Amino acid sequence: MKKVAIVGGKRIPFSRSMSKYNGIKNYDLLSAPIQSLVKEFNLTGKELGEVATGAVMKHPTEWNLAREVVMGSGLSPKTPAYDIQQACGTSLEAAILVANKIALGQIECGIAGGVDTNSDLPVTFGNGFRKMLFDSYRARSTKDKIKPWLSLRPKHFKPQLPTVNEPRTKMSMGESCEVMAKNWKITQAEQDMLALESHKKAEAAWNDGFYDDIVMPFNGLKKDQNIRANSTLEKMATLKPAFDKSESGTLTAANSSPLTDGASCVLLASEEWAKANNLPILAYFSFSQVAAVDYVDDEGLLMAPAYAVPKLLKQAGLTLQDFDFYEIHEAFAAQVLSTLKAWESEEYCKNKLGLDKALGSIDRSKLNIKGGSIAIGHPFAATGSRIVTSLAKMLEQKGSGRGLISICTAGGMGVTAILEK
Repeated sequence: MKKVAIVGGKRIPFSRSMSKYNGIKNYDLLSAPIQSLVKEFNLTGKELGEVATGAVMKHPTEWNLAREVVMGSGLSPKTPAYDIQQACGTSLEAAILVANKIALGQIECGIAGGVDTNSDLPVTFGNGFRKMLFDSYRARSTKDKIKPWLSLRPKHFKPQLPTVNEPRTKMSMGESCEVMAKNWKITQAEQDMLALESHKKAEAAWNDGFYDDIVMPFNGLKKDQNIRANSTLEKMATLKPAFDKSESGTLTAANSSPLTDGASCVLLASEEWAKANNLPILAYFSFSQVAAVDYVDDEGLLMAPAYAVPKLLKQAGLTLQDFDFYEIHEAFAAQVLSTLKAWESEEYCKNKLGLDKALGSIDRSKLNIKGGSIAIGHPFAATGSRIVTSLAKMLEQKGSGRGLISICTAGGMGVTAILEK
């Protein structure tokens, strides 16, 4: 098995949806960081093993998004590409796929990435309108082509907007996470504290120049737009619940990741290829695991990382405490806190995870030290490669160490990985 090197990554600033990136398509959002990556690492005209990217919210015309981006990236047109989609874990899963092929010797290098925008969503119409279209299209005569439209009514023009509600439970991710918060007895104050720390860490990282060589200006934006380091716990406490509107609701706009537009990518390669091309090696992509839970009848929607990480630790021969950095995706502060409490619970670890004892607690000072998704933002498919790039740089700056990545996703899944230096 070959060692898989992380050479570096790029992303555009993450923007609050319906603001700076209004109307900009996935193609343009994703093209920008990939073109920047190609230029920075002297990949112009080169044929890579593959490019794997994805988006959660896509127009029908974007069915071959990755390949179209490659054709305009400066890479050799002979570079193959494909789209994947695993909700919020999309670009981490893309990195896993590329890394596995490199480790097996099938390819020498590849780019993984993701993009999402809520500011250019596909809008469709109901089945009645679609039936008219198809009936008219199939008709032979002009009369028969006109006939279906005689039943056209105003109701047929009611648009159907895409949602992130789970089809089986009819609940949004936030509503599902509110249930988790109640099950684990997580207060709004606890969630607000984690959220405020996320903002302060992200602001400090920007001020220290950590993101200067990772984030490229785009469409007039030079910095992640959502960071609110000047907020206070007192201000956060005044916000009303966003999902459970009753007095028992604890998830608010302040302790949940915002709807975000953005794109990111990361270059992976075999150690030999990176050295032969005089490219840096920030860290190594060493282990990965994915898990799923029965979120309908058994478990919280976003609890799958709690299951994936023990599998990952067993594979790597490590304990939960054997890490210098923890990158746990902040879909909601309550999700992070629920996962941490699950690992600390001996009863849960024995009865749910099949372990002999609790995984234990982590050093919170090592958690999301450059800010997390609550502050930075969360363009669904772009978060994974955003985290891989930042964590690899953190390990490079430290000079050694190990980092854990944990991402929850819609559909009750969790995608996890380990990076090492």
